[in-house]
Amino acid sequence: MEQQPLTNGNSGSGTATTTAGSAASVAPATTTSKLSQLAESLKLEHQLLRVPFEHYKKTIRATHRSVEKEVSSVISAVSDAADGDPSQNDAVEQLNSLVSRLQESADAENLAEWNKTRLNRVLVDYMLRMSYYDTAMKLAETSNIRDLVDIDVFQEARRVIEALQSRDVAPALAWCAENKSRLKKSKSKFEFQLRLQEFIELVRAENNMRAITYARKHLAQWGSTHMKELQRALFEPKQWDFLVDQFKQEFCKLYGMTLEPLLNIFLQAGLSALKTPFCYEDDCTKEDPLSQESFRKLALPLPFSKQHHSKLVCYITKELMDTENPPLVLPNGYVYSTKALEDMARRNNGKITCPRTGLVCSYTDLVKAYIS
Repeated sequence: MEQQPLTNGNSGSGTATTTAGSAASVAPATTTSKLSQLAESLKLEHQLLRVPFEHYKKTIRATHRSVEKEVSSVISAVSDAADGDPSQNDAVEQLNSLVSRLQESADAENLAEWNKTRLNRVLVDYMLRMSYYDTAMKLAETSNIRDLVDIDVFQEARRVIEALQSRDVAPALAWCAENKSRLKKSKSKFEFQLRLQEFIELVRAENNMRAITYARKHLAQWGSTHMKELQRALFEPKQWDFLVDQFKQEFCKLYGMTLEPLLNIFLQAGLSALKTPFCYEDDCTKEDPLSQESFRKLALPLPFSKQHHSKLVCYITKELMDTENPPLVLPNGYVYSTKALEDMARRNNGKITCPRTGLVCSYTDLVKAYIS
């Protein structure tokens, strides 16, 4: 996760990390700063718009094929067939969902509410990936974010996953047929692996004649490109678990989703940005999230953040910023010492003016930072 550096008043910069708790409670002072923070947050929101867009494209392709079929059979009935095609309603629903997400992404006026909505979306995404479908639907409905999450898409995956767990490849093969062109374009082996597993099950059941017929019909076409896999076909029960994992990967790639749940990505990015050797010492400040044992365990396999051993000097007072005179961050990202900003606030009825950009904000808009 790329973190925008905190800009000091002059070129003598150090490393300062804004506490997550303080950042969540402080509202930006200007529209420009709100849009800047929103733009940074959207860097991890790729699948928010990609999934409904891919779903819409898929629906349009299905509609197009249906209309073409009607045209080839009865040219005079094209208009009626197109108007009566129920898949057009699906396309309209997907467009409405996409519009809702675009509107939600563009809301920079209420950043705190936007952050809360994003957190709920991340939690729903995690629950859906972990197969907690009922809980995910309940949270989406109570939070009024049904249009912003991908429950319908994951319900499609649920049917295939449950069938594979029951050792039934038919729904998975139907899914492959429905997305044949895109899977072929990505050089996916998933359909071949399904066919191979179905062949193995026939052999395991000692239904040899059906197995031979099946191999000639469905596996012969793969012989030139997948001969090694055919020669070392494994009769292992764990192969079904492998097929489930393989489907999840193909499904995520098809819809432009991240392979890892968004919750994992956000946690790993945040913890690795905060993680320093000092976090594991006894005198670690309580303001540091990594002072808690639960966060330390999560951060254990993650790398330490890159640290520069330099001094942070206040642009206004030219004094060193440290634990006795900690830095404060303005909504525009500039950093000055607590002493300088407290003195400025006393002289201007609680108002702060950035000496570099002229931004005027309230002292309560400042965010506390700590040096690691």
